[in-house]
Amino acid sequence: MIRVILVDDQMLVRSGIRGLLELTPDIRVVAEAADGLDAVGIIAATAADVVLLDVRMPQCSGIELLRREQGRLPPVILLTTFDDHDALFEGMRLGARGFLLKDISLERLADGIRSVAAGNTLFRPALTERTRASFESSRRPALDTVRSALTERETEVLALMAAGLNNAEIAAALGPSEGTVKNHVSSILSKLAVRDRVRAVLRGLEMGYI
Repeated sequence: MIRVILVDDQMLVRSGIRGLLELTPDIRVVAEAADGLDAVGIIAATAADVVLLDVRMPQCSGIELLRREQGRLPPVILLTTFDDHDALFEGMRLGARGFLLKDISLERLADGIRSVAAGNTLFRPALTERTRASFESSRRPALDTVRSALTERETEVLALMAAGLNNAEIAAALGPSEGTVKNHVSSILSKLAVRDRVRAVLRGLEMGYI
């Protein structure tokens, strides 16, 4: 069973998400909080696999919670809207594993939670075009450390990484063996001068690969 902590200041949102997840056989909301301050103690006292965290809340926002508790939270999925893209990027930089829109379907919600619980990222391409301009405006000097351009196949792999697919799923989508995909991922991390998949996706967004 995948255990979820739900943090959102809107009771109706919490009720709706909890009700949807009760329809799944393998995911349950084990605790809830109405803001980031309440969430700190609840998360510390509750064993959970994933935190669904609203970006904007009174007293202590989801972004502020990520900033204060870096490295001490279970994998976090941000709950957001299209208008939250600036805060969304900050949350991603602070370690969030992905994001989901609040009006998402049960299937996408459950699949996203399962993916992050399994150690994957969840950066849906649907928001990429809308938000790329914000990332372009925050390019960093660290881009100079990029060693060489990605190949066409590596770009395809990176796009599927951004969609939350793991190596086996990428292999099934593109055709090569899982070992070949693993090699592509290693090459992507090396070329983009990053140490993990989340940072690879962020760097890919910055450089326009995704």
